[in-house]
Amino acid sequence: MISQKSHLANMDVWVQWRENKILEAKKALIETYLPLVDYVSSRLSIGLPKNVSKEDLSSFGVMGLIDAIEKFDYQRGLQFETYASWRIRGAIIDGLRQGDWVPRSVREKAKKIEEAYQVLEQRYLRSVSDTEMSDYLGVSENDFQQMVQDVAVSTVCSIDDPIREEDSETRLSLLIDEKAKNPEFKVNEVYIKETLAKAIERLTEKERTVVSLFYYEELSLSEIAEVMSLSPSRISQLHSKAIQRLKGALSRHKTHLLYD
Repeated sequence: MISQKSHLANMDVWVQWRENKILEAKKALIETYLPLVDYVSSRLSIGLPKNVSKEDLSSFGVMGLIDAIEKFDYQRGLQFETYASWRIRGAIIDGLRQGDWVPRSVREKAKKIEEAYQVLEQRYLRSVSDTEMSDYLGVSENDFQQMVQDVAVSTVCSIDDPIREEDSETRLSLLIDEKAKNPEFKVNEVYIKETLAKAIERLTEKERTVVSLFYYEELSLSEIAEVMSLSPSRISQLHSKAIQRLKGALSRHKTHLLYD
């Protein structure tokens, strides 16, 4: 990852591009932040179908980087690397979706699992077992494990996806200047964090470990597999189950969080 100092060191280049539209400055910024594309595409490539090439991911990612450079306002005091990473991630996933990389049947399975976690964990107020999940879904435990494995590649989502299916507001619209947060946004932000914290507490120990290592320590799933002495496919499955649990928890409070 590019260090925070890099943004400050390139402030004059940002000025040249944003204020004077000097194309050489834009080119310099693209070259400077290209490592972000490799970083994001490498993390997203874990668990994707073999027919998805790293070159395709990088190509989509570069388009996202260029879009980020064109739209970023350096005067707002935000960190470009964070903003660009989301844009790159969104561009890659949108590009993959246009290529129909996840079959409808897989998306339907993912939705069923998410809804099942939502219903059962609200009912029992605890982490539910695979047996309870398979009973609720009316499948064997082996079939449930296969379902989880099948949806592992669909646990990424685009920043440009609508927050609610019937609305046009996207996750990107929530990236508001830290200096301009209104009270309602601050309350929602705190509530979201509390909801996620409680949901994470309900994950199994192995699921919490995977989430921590992947999102906080930024290890790849293959590296996590080595740390936990498990197979990469098992780590992918644990990650998928954790994400479905968390999505289910957020879905229960979605209306309150965004429209209360």
